[in-house]
Parts: sequence; C-alpha cells; structure tokens
Amino acid sequence: MSEFTAKASTNYTEDMISVMEANYSANPTRETAELLAVEFDKPVRSVIAKLSSMGIYQAQARATKAGVPVERKEAMVDEIQTMLGVEVESLAKATKNDLIKMRAALAMITAIEG
Repeated sequence: MSEFTAKASTNYTEDMISVMEANYSANPTRETAELLAVEFDKPVRSVIAKLSSMGIYQAQARATKAGVPVERKEAMVDEIQTMLGVEVESLAKATKNDLIKMRAALAMITAIEG
C-alpha cells in the first residue's frame, strides 16, 4: 500500500489505489481523474474524493469566464496598501474594478518614479 493515509476499501482495491497514485501523481489534472473514473467505472467525484483522502489531489485554479485567474478583493487591498505604505480601512469597500484601476495606476506611478 502507498505511504498515504488512504486505506483500501470496498470501493477501491489496493491495486486501484496504486494505479490512481501513479497516474495522478504523474499528471495531476482533472482529465486524469476523469480517465481514472472511466477505467475503474466510478463517478469522477468518487475518484476525486479518493485522491483527496490520499492527500494527492490538487484542485485546479479557478478562473473567470474570461480565463483570468480569480483574485480576491482582500488580496488587492493588501497589495494597494503595501504600495501606498498606509492602511486605508475604507479601501475594502471599493468595487473590484476600482481596485484594479487603482493598482494599475499605482504600478505605473511606481514604474515612472522607479
């Protein structure tokens, strides 16, 4: 059995777990999980749950409809406050688009001064 915490169960044999570990570790993508689900005739969610219990599942990065990685407002506020060198409590109430514009403007100013 593998060094992971997952144990063989009635749903997955030790051989299945070994194959899952080898295949997913070599290519940790949703597509690999889907291929394993087809190979073992299991639901994709079940395979992902098993990979998670084994400690090797890597959730795919979330992206917007435009394909841009999701960025939290809190992280933007922290970055802007660091650029300014001051803490501005009301900045957290700004819209995400305003924060994006402000961060871009501060980056341009920093680049010009830098």
